[in-house]
Amino acid sequence: MRKTISDTDPYLDTVSYPTTHQETITITRRLTRQQSRELTREQLLQAAAELFAEHGVNGTSVEQIVERAGYTRGAFYGNFDGKHELVLALLEQRTQHELEEMQEISRDAGSFDSLMEHLRSWYRQRDETLGSWLALRTELWLYGLRDPELLPVLAGRERRSRAALAQALEQGFAARSVAPPAPVEFLALVMYSLGDGLSIQRVLSPEDSDIDTVANAIELLMRSWSALSRNPAPAEEASLPSPGRPTSKGRTPSIEKPEKNP
Repeated sequence: MRKTISDTDPYLDTVSYPTTHQETITITRRLTRQQSRELTREQLLQAAAELFAEHGVNGTSVEQIVERAGYTRGAFYGNFDGKHELVLALLEQRTQHELEEMQEISRDAGSFDSLMEHLRSWYRQRDETLGSWLALRTELWLYGLRDPELLPVLAGRERRSRAALAQALEQGFAARSVAPPAPVEFLALVMYSLGDGLSIQRVLSPEDSDIDTVANAIELLMRSWSALSRNPAPAEEASLPSPGRPTSKGRTPSIEKPEKNP
């Protein structure tokens, strides 16, 4: 199926449906003004994401974005006040998309093995465009780090993503009928950071990892944490770390290994 927007009328949506190798049926339907605006905005965001990954946020101009998307500067400024607002919209779009994906994984997983199967499939799909995904993610990080006003927005995005992961972890522990060995928010922070680090290594040194590296690491952590949960040492339970609660010396307490069963 091929879908295009009419060059002569921005409110006409042309969809081509191939029926045979020789014949194509073309159906044209009129978009509402709101639908046309949403479609324009989506295509501008997609063009910006591609260019940011290729050239960086600061290395991309509004002219390049509208040229890639096939629109005019008027169409751009009809949707965004400037590139900064577009970056904010792109951050929100990516966050919402990842939240929906994680919620779908949690909703469809009825057991621990099913949860891991869905996660493995998700990471395999991401691996197909991992380089561009990581490049864009890094560019948005850098843009936020250089702008004190944007940094809280970026931090909020990360918290929302980790919260969705924490929910999936909680469901994973419940599927194994065990309690997490530490607050799921802390475990999600560990797993989220591990995923980022392994993704970077996957792009830099693909020969040192494979498509299932992140999923395998997550499964190893889940099985290890589940084993810890079955036999927690009583003296250690009070010392388990909680996110954002450092010790009196300003360090997050560590989790010591529980004693082996006799």
